[in-house]
Amino acid sequence: MIRINLLPFRVARKKENIRRQISIFLLSLFLITMIMIYYNIRLNSKIQDLNTRTNKTTKELAQYNKINNEIKFIKKKLELLTKKTDVIKNLDLSREDAVRLLDAMTEMVVEKRMWLNILETKEKIVSIKGVALDNKTVADFMTRLEDSKLFKRVELKTTKQQKFKKTINLKSFEITCES
Repeated sequence: MIRINLLPFRVARKKENIRRQISIFLLSLFLITMIMIYYNIRLNSKIQDLNTRTNKTTKELAQYNKINNEIKFIKKKLELLTKKTDVIKNLDLSREDAVRLLDAMTEMVVEKRMWLNILETKEKIVSIKGVALDNKTVADFMTRLEDSKLFKRVELKTTKQQKFKKTINLKSFEITCES
């Protein structure tokens, strides 16, 4: 009978199998390393792109903040100017009101029987202080004020007797009106 020795073939086969496994392992390790390097490069480029965009956005934000500050400054100026124009309009209106009031007062004063000393206006309230010959003159003046369209409510605050040159008795009065 013939005997065939298969042992050297099996050893060679084992060595070949080990070589193949080592080469597959090294090839796999090389492939994984290459994939990791590619992934690392890709992430670095993304990070660089994001940093570039962040810097660009920061610069744009600085420009917009500068523009925003200019807008705020202009709004403050505009608000100040509108306040000034409102004050000027109010002064014009109050000047016209003062002229109308003085004109009306010259018509309502009882001639040669009364004199006005003080005429003050604060907002919608007019305060009148003066001197009259008697109480009837003060009453006539109040009636004229009430009949005029300028005043809504006329109130007599005080009347006092006052001596002029020790012989003439006069009545000093104070009247408030709402316009």
